[in-house]
Amino acid sequence: MTTTSNSQAIQYGDIDETKRPLGQSIKRGLLGRCPACGSGKLFRAYLKPVDNCAACGEAMHHHRADDLPPYITIVIVGHVIIAGYMMTDLIWPMPLWLTFAIWTPLTLLATLLIIQPIKGGVIGLQWALKMHGFGGHSDEQDQYEIPGRRHQG
Repeated sequence: MTTTSNSQAIQYGDIDETKRPLGQSIKRGLLGRCPACGSGKLFRAYLKPVDNCAACGEAMHHHRADDLPPYITIVIVGHVIIAGYMMTDLIWPMPLWLTFAIWTPLTLLATLLIIQPIKGGVIGLQWALKMHGFGGHSDEQDQYEIPGRRHQG
């Protein structure tokens, strides 16, 4: 807020807009809670978010988590599992069949344990940054011309 020479206050931005702290929103999503209020459930099934929060009514149906949660999961699980495999292989070399018998179930279990919290965190991130309809604006594609492409329509 600033004042002018005739002492009128000038407000930049929306006055009534609630704060959307990034860290808190991601944390709430990681815990499977609504990023807006923190009390409603974020998921109705394992990886299916609710359409609206039961506690505060915040719409969640327009989130676009898409491929980011699996990518993050692959990076985390890949680093942990490969590091674990390499460390144990240096100490205790095993036959290939035993290696697969141990590390394949661990990989699947780790993936299944962390993908839902990661998806919740991504939805919390999108909510905090007002992405994909969370800011009250439409999520339609921007209309712009791509150089060298013919306009159809």
